Amino acid sequence: MNDTRNFFLVGLMGAGKTTVGRALARRLHLTFVDSDHEIEVRTGVRIATIFELEGEAGFRAREEDMIEQLVQRQGIVLATGGGAVLSAKTRERLRQHGTVVYLCACADDLWQRTRHDRNRPLLQTADPRARLQQLYQERDPLYRETAHIVIDTAHQTVQKLVNQLEAQIDRQKLHENIER
Repeated sequence: MNDTRNFFLVGLMGAGKTTVGRALARRLHLTFVDSDHEIEVRTGVRIATIFELEGEAGFRAREEDMIEQLVQRQGIVLATGGGAVLSAKTRERLRQHGTVVYLCACADDLWQRTRHDRNRPLLQTADPRARLQQLYQERDPLYRETAHIVIDTAHQTVQKLVNQLEAQIDRQKLHENIER
């Protein structure tokens, strides 16, 4: 596998972007980066605090700037925030600078994975399950538009997901080589 390739993981909160991203980076001998973590390091505060002080719009502006910088790196697996695809510029940058992988999971599975997590600002509502369903309906088309590869994460171990992803990446590389 060529170390100059980048892989960008998109999907809703709870889809497994960080967990799968770390495992994929280890497997491909690439560097793992999490855009939310990078924003927290740069600002010195948690994402929830940014949402509280600046609102979602303020956070999204920071997220767009951070991803613009991160996609310039080489040889990374990047776990993006769940809402990164809301920005048309970010969607375009991701597609141009690497292979975009949509880790797709249904809203019910995502709810099971996130329901006890209090660090999800968008789920701090009276009906977080309904909010997650709404986010899925709004964002799924954007994830699919952006992705080169779509992987269904339902009922799969991280190892199986990474194996599946690696097989799809290899098929994509073979297809690209045939087109040349």
